Amino acid sequence: MNLKHSILKVQAALGNVRAMEKLHVDTYTEDIIIKVEGTRVATSQLNEIYMDIVELAGYYYIKTIVLGSFHIKTWKGVNLLIGGSDFELNLVSDMQEIESDFSNVSNRSITQIDFIIEEQDLDKIKPSKINSITLTSKKKTAHFENIVIHDEEE
Repeated sequence: MNLKHSILKVQAALGNVRAMEKLHVDTYTEDIIIKVEGTRVATSQLNEIYMDIVELAGYYYIKTIVLGSFHIKTWKGVNLLIGGSDFELNLVSDMQEIESDFSNVSNRSITQIDFIIEEQDLDKIKPSKINSITLTSKKKTAHFENIVIHDEEE
């Protein structure tokens, strides 16, 4: 046990709420991270992104989940830039308030973000047509170039 951990334990025993939060083992968030539902579309050195299309009342959404070091808390929304060889698609998050959940078990965050997409652009977001994906908030950026091609597409 290192000195920093020992200090946290003492602070938690004295009632420091932040120290208690740091020592808490977050199995709930870790279970969500382990059982991520969705199609893994791309990876980077520190993150991976899952994307699925959902239709609701005639509107189409891209449900994205980012796992890894990308951790945000914003009230300004997020942009998703999908680049292909002959197109660039810039989408704005459906919600403005977005907050990542952190798991101190695996030391990773999970961020769930929905983006509205027009029906005519649905064909562009197939992994075989994507070269890069960039997720940008006011202060954080996650860039993905390692696109995962699934066998069922080929």
